Amino acid sequence: MNIYAKLLQREESGSPITVGLIGAGKFGTMFLTQARATPGIHVVGVADLSVARARSQLALSCWPQERYAATSFADARRHRTTFLTDDADALVRAPEVEVVIDCTGEPKFGVRIALAAIEAGKHIVMVNVEADVLAGPLLARKARQAGVVYSLAWGDQPSIICEHVDWARACGFRVVAAGKGTRYLPHYHQSTPETIYDILQGFVDVSDRSTINPKIFNSFLDGTKSGVEMTAICNATGLHSQSNGLAFPPASRFEISNVCRPAIDGGTLEKVGVTECVSSLRRDGSPIPHELSHGTFVVFEAPEDNAYARECLREYHALPDSTGRYSTLYRPIHLNGLELGVSVASVALRNEATGAPICFNADVVATAKRKLKAGEVLDGEGGFCVWGKQQPAEVSLREGYLPLGLAQHVELVREVAVGACVTWDDVAIDASDPVVKVRREMEQEFGKQSARAA
Repeated sequence: MNIYAKLLQREESGSPITVGLIGAGKFGTMFLTQARATPGIHVVGVADLSVARARSQLALSCWPQERYAATSFADARRHRTTFLTDDADALVRAPEVEVVIDCTGEPKFGVRIALAAIEAGKHIVMVNVEADVLAGPLLARKARQAGVVYSLAWGDQPSIICEHVDWARACGFRVVAAGKGTRYLPHYHQSTPETIYDILQGFVDVSDRSTINPKIFNSFLDGTKSGVEMTAICNATGLHSQSNGLAFPPASRFEISNVCRPAIDGGTLEKVGVTECVSSLRRDGSPIPHELSHGTFVVFEAPEDNAYARECLREYHALPDSTGRYSTLYRPIHLNGLELGVSVASVALRNEATGAPICFNADVVATAKRKLKAGEVLDGEGGFCVWGKQQPAEVSLREGYLPLGLAQHVELVREVAVGACVTWDDVAIDASDPVVKVRREMEQEFGKQSARAA
């Protein structure tokens, strides 16, 4: 609890943490607007495919124009300003950069940029959870071996949920389930960038469709983002995927202890020690009062032989279930990039990740939204063809399922039924692709390891 004090020390010493940000989208811009007001942090460079967009986003986030007028990374470091570029590789190599943040959301790019950052001796904060679930366990190991830190991003839900899990375990509680809230109905799995507007109507203003990226919005609706985020949590905590992935049971924040407990005790979980997402909608589409659609939670229990601890949890209103056995801690909101500075400070000042993969317990696999025909080219996350379903890693490996992060710009060589998981054998994969090789290496290295006990 001394991050701010350490930031002040770096500021007062004249040696702030120097940061290179890749991707000036929503998350990155939210970070930028707070970074300029945070002592001890200096954004030396911002890399984006469009420098004009990066400039516009900095203006949007209330930066004075002179603050991002640097002509090079060296100039930016010398004058406490920021250099804008479209060359992410140059940003990673720049000696003036201490911490690299990947805010792109492109899985193959994220794997490549993480490897480059590790080779360059830079800490990497991986906002790009899609890259993390594709090869994160291997990336984190390579970072440790190189003496740098690979970290999930505080402010994003996976990192916050990892903290919930760590809190519960450090207090001596057993973790029953951990996860987040979301909007979900079963037919959302078939949503596409064209049909999302019908779903969004009523709770998001999309009168100007040019203001949103339909694929990104769709990935939140069709279940993909939930699968990606819960998988990252499994691999960072040792929790497990349920055998059929996420069930999205409806629940308010005050019902979670009853819903996210084992089925044998009246809940919906197949076992203890899993991830789950609760829906803010009943299955008939009606909204749930006191829902948790932007929040996170952990369900935990005191040891069976500790009646006193259970009584204390009841006395302190720890949202117990009907039996008093299970309790819930929740956070009602997360603030995405506004909180990202915590990760930057943690990796640079403490050499400590705010969540990082330790095992390969879960995977996210490409799953057909409709009947797919041979010759079709898959269009990746949030697209028209597939959604990302969480699966136990051992099942994904045994069945040869195609990871979602590789399900873009690849051609199907045979038909895939609606609802079926796409396999490696269903597509014409380029085995020489460096990221494919990294994924295969990760499978070999971690596929047969037993995870830390949940």
